[in-house]
Amino acid sequence: MKVLVVGGGGREHTLVWKLSLSPKVEKIYCAPGNAGIAKMADIVDIKDDDIEGLVKFAKEKQIDLTVVGPEVPLVLGITDRFEKEGLKVFGPNKKCAQLEGSKAFAKDFMIRHDIPTAKYKEYDDVKQAIDDIGVFGFPMVIKADGLAAGKGVIIAQDEQEALEALNMIMEERKFGEAGSKVVIEEFLEGIEASILCFVDGETIVPMVSAQDYKKAFDGDKGPNTGGMGTYSPSCIYDKDIKEKVEKEILKPLIKGLKDDGLDYKGVIFIGLMIKDGQPKVLEFNVRFGDPETQVVLTRLETDLVEIVESILDKKLKAQEIKWSDKKSVCVVLASGGYPEKYENGKIIEGLEKVEDCIIFHAGTKLQDDNIVTNGGRVLGVVAVKDTMKEAREAAYKNVDKINFDGKQYRKDIGKVAL
Repeated sequence: MKVLVVGGGGREHTLVWKLSLSPKVEKIYCAPGNAGIAKMADIVDIKDDDIEGLVKFAKEKQIDLTVVGPEVPLVLGITDRFEKEGLKVFGPNKKCAQLEGSKAFAKDFMIRHDIPTAKYKEYDDVKQAIDDIGVFGFPMVIKADGLAAGKGVIIAQDEQEALEALNMIMEERKFGEAGSKVVIEEFLEGIEASILCFVDGETIVPMVSAQDYKKAFDGDKGPNTGGMGTYSPSCIYDKDIKEKVEKEILKPLIKGLKDDGLDYKGVIFIGLMIKDGQPKVLEFNVRFGDPETQVVLTRLETDLVEIVESILDKKLKAQEIKWSDKKSVCVVLASGGYPEKYENGKIIEGLEKVEDCIIFHAGTKLQDDNIVTNGGRVLGVVAVKDTMKEAREAAYKNVDKINFDGKQYRKDIGKVAL
């Protein structure tokens, strides 16, 4: 079959890599792709939010399956548009994608369906939001309602920081229309974990756990990023937590989707905060997480195409899914200054020296004969080993071999699991 992967980051490189291992796949296209993906798939110069361009391409090339990586095309309704043309596509429809596209929609869904989460209030008037500063005490969580590339969440430590955050989001519109409404939440303490699940509208099946590092610097310091690294399995996601998540979160989630008439087919990402053995939901994402995908799919032993087909046919319940017992670590190499200002076009050296690891490209492109930086998060260095210690050692050994001007990364990815 011919497959089209939509997107051009580290998650999409991982998806292309995993799909390429399927005996069912003859050819892969990726739009817009990156320098690493170019070695395994035909790169298509169409942006991931150009829905009409993607539909036209899929029809022309007679694509058998389209797998959507990022959230933006899903929120824009790429699935509805493809299905209207009779094209097979993997990813939730526009209605379901509101679970990520609107924080307020997601919080309302959780409260109505008794899914444990933080208390919240929503505001579309900045003056009302300012009047309510400290409504749940401090620190105070302020979220832009819409999509903000993983950066629209600010944890204000005091009233001054909260005022600055509200002004930046709602008045200055740093995140554009995403900031026309904000959600204010109580601050949850604990340890974060991530669970990705396959969903076919009837059944929800969790994947292996992962732990993401959102802060830019070691020791969870600095601003929020799209994710500076991950490891799998999460050291805190034990049998008791797993059972609680399935009973208190996954069961009400699938029931809630059905009750609300949301025919959800695809992947759902659940960000969790765990304290004293009690998991609460921080957020939903309506696609594979990035960089969680890099550590989760490298542990998947079942053909991903088979799983995708079982979901589209609503036969997920009967699909066997096997996972490796090995441990995986992903260290993200980012541009200097990320997630704030950074420069592109820095030559990446040392990729040919990497061994015993998989390198997933995120923000890269080909320029003349060089691979250069082309984004905030540049590469994901992934090692899969029998123990977490071995996986960390292999990943960081290869991190040292790769260089570009301004390279920054965290040195503590997976350390907690030791």
